[in-house]
Amino acid sequence: MPAMKAVRMHRTGEPGVLAVEEVPRPEPGTGDVLVRVHAAGLNPPDWYARKGFSNIPEALRPTLPLPYTPGTDISGVVAAVGHGVTPWQEGDEVFGLVRFPSLEMENGGRGYAEYTTSPASQLARKPAGLSHVEAAAVPMAGLTAYQYVFDHIKLDEGRRVLVNGAAGGVGHFAVQLAKSQGAYVIGVASGRHETFLRELGVDEFLDYTTTRVEDEVRDVDVLIDCVGGPDAHRFLPVLRPGGVISPVFHGDYHRERAAELGITFRSGQVHSDGEQMAELGRLFEEGRLRVGIDSVFPLAEAAKAHERAERGHIQGKIVLRVAPDQIGSPASR
Repeated sequence: MPAMKAVRMHRTGEPGVLAVEEVPRPEPGTGDVLVRVHAAGLNPPDWYARKGFSNIPEALRPTLPLPYTPGTDISGVVAAVGHGVTPWQEGDEVFGLVRFPSLEMENGGRGYAEYTTSPASQLARKPAGLSHVEAAAVPMAGLTAYQYVFDHIKLDEGRRVLVNGAAGGVGHFAVQLAKSQGAYVIGVASGRHETFLRELGVDEFLDYTTTRVEDEVRDVDVLIDCVGGPDAHRFLPVLRPGGVISPVFHGDYHRERAAELGITFRSGQVHSDGEQMAELGRLFEEGRLRVGIDSVFPLAEAAKAHERAERGHIQGKIVLRVAPDQIGSPASR
């Protein structure tokens, strides 16, 4: 079988367990597309898997098949199609969130590789105005924000929305999608992200390193919390009675007290969806969305990319460049 390069881990642990190896190239099954990956995005589930899901109670941890190739966010070019696939043909430029969530980890995305397969229905046409690096930064974070704003919250015009962790992957898309719905958006991040977030359209910016948000803000309709954590309940005074909290990560929100205030919770697990990816692509084509790139690493430096992720304070997304012939905007070079 033809060979390719892929990042694999033979044991769980620190970023150094990730290494590039030569492995057989996959073949597309019925309903699948073989994609020549040009770039792959990094996401929290990638490093959760690398660590053996140590952040999840042992009884609930997925079984991780080893050796394992992480990665679900891809952008690339269709190299072949499986039986029954009609929407795509060889040479089409596509991007998407591949097989997420998957209860069987061996059927996961396997995006840190020169080639991967994807169900045809989970891909969308890459926007012509985005490089592959930029497009690979979109799928999981973009779909999470999209599904929160439109499916879970069902945000309507005129709402006051506070996005905590507004400069990160999900946060910077949530800011833009909330603005597209006519919301008044308050972005919370560290001061170094202020210019970035104001360029994305936040109406107010708060630096959490110098300002206690709970002392400064009131009457928020919706909190999209991309941080969570043990002190997440500090945001209760920020919300109006009857407001909504949409947590992206687990947090201690003192839910009994929240219920007394009439505050409800709306959230859900992000899932692959080619039609919603196409809608995100349309918003990019119309100039209504932009993607932030924190940093770009070659495939061979996947371990360094994970080290960057663990340092935190990310502005936008971290991406692995897989194909050597990448041409994009200055932000993606």
